[in-house]
Amino acid sequence: MAGVTGVSSRALASPEYRWKMVTTWPKNFPGLGTGANYLATLINEMSGGRIQVKVYGAKELVGALEVFDAVSRGTAEMGHGAAYYWKGKSRAAQFFSAVPFGLTAQEMNAWLYHGEGMTLWEEVYEPFGLVPGAAGNTGVQMAGWFNREINSVADLQGLKMRIPGLGGEVLKRAGGVPVLLPGGEIFSSLQSGAIDATEWVGPYNDLAFGLHKAAKYYYYPGWHEPGTTLECFINKKALESLPNDLQYIVRMALRVANQDMLADLTAKNHRALEQLVNVHKVQVKRLPDDVLGRLRTLSDEVVAEEAAQDPLTKKVFDSYLNFRDQVVPWHRISEQAYMNARSPG
Repeated sequence: MAGVTGVSSRALASPEYRWKMVTTWPKNFPGLGTGANYLATLINEMSGGRIQVKVYGAKELVGALEVFDAVSRGTAEMGHGAAYYWKGKSRAAQFFSAVPFGLTAQEMNAWLYHGEGMTLWEEVYEPFGLVPGAAGNTGVQMAGWFNREINSVADLQGLKMRIPGLGGEVLKRAGGVPVLLPGGEIFSSLQSGAIDATEWVGPYNDLAFGLHKAAKYYYYPGWHEPGTTLECFINKKALESLPNDLQYIVRMALRVANQDMLADLTAKNHRALEQLVNVHKVQVKRLPDDVLGRLRTLSDEVVAEEAAQDPLTKKVFDSYLNFRDQVVPWHRISEQAYMNARSPG
C-alpha cells in the first residue's frame, strides 16, 4: 500500500480515542489485510494521533464471520470485510459487494458516491447500528482455482466450490454446491478435497495463499465478482461520539483507502500472474463461452428473484439496475471500445 505522508510522528497527539478494527482477513494478509492496516494508519495520522486504531486479524479477537456482530454490539468500533458475507443479516447487503455480471470497480464507485448507493447502504445497515463505507476494491477477479477442467456446463454438476454471495446462488442453480468459507480455511479445504474449487481474488492474493499448490487450473474471467467492493463498517454510536472534524477524517480516510487498494492490486496482479505461470507452471484457462452464457442467464434469474424477497432488497436492486442501465451504454463506447481497439488482432 502507498505510504502516508504529510504528518510528522512528532506532531501526533496522545490518543483521545482508542478504537479496535476487527477484520475477516488473516493478519497482514497481502492486499486485503494490508488494506485494513493502511486504513488504520490513515486515520491515525490524518487525525494527528487523536484517534488510534488497532487492527485485529481474523480470530485474534473474534472469528472471521463474526465481525459484523462484534461491531454492531460495540465489542469493536470498526470492522473490515465484504458485504456479501452478511446475507443472513440482510439480503440487500450483497449488492454492496459484488453482483454477477454487474458493475465494475469504476462503475461501483460511481453508484456509491454519485448515485444512490451510499444512501441505500446506510439504510440497510441502520437497524444494526452500523455506518458502512467502501474501503477497497479488487477490480475484476479471477473465476477461480479448479481441480478439474471446465469444458462444458455439465462439468459444473456437483462441483463443490467455495464461492460466497450471489455468485454462490448462481452456481447452485447451475448444479454446483456453493460453500461459504473464510479466507483462512480455503487452502486446507481445497488441498484435502473438501471442496473441488475455490474463488478468492486474483493472482496477487491467490499467490499469497499458495492456492497454486492445491489446484491445477486457474480460470478467468471472474463473472461472479466484476468489481468487488471491500467495506469498513463503523459502530454508529462510536462514530457519532467523535467531534465533527474527526468524523469527516474517518469518512475521507475510507475514500482514500478505497482507491488505494484498487491501484495496489492493479499494479501487482500481473507480476504475480507471471510468477504463477512461469515459476509454478499454473494452467490459466478461459471459461468456455457456453458456460459463461449459461451463468449469465442464470445470474439474471437469481438476482431478480433475490431482489423480490423483500421491499428493501427490491429498492436497492432497482437503484443498482437503473444505474447499470445508465452507465453501460457510455462505457460501451468509451472504456470497452478503447480496450477493444487497444487489443492486437
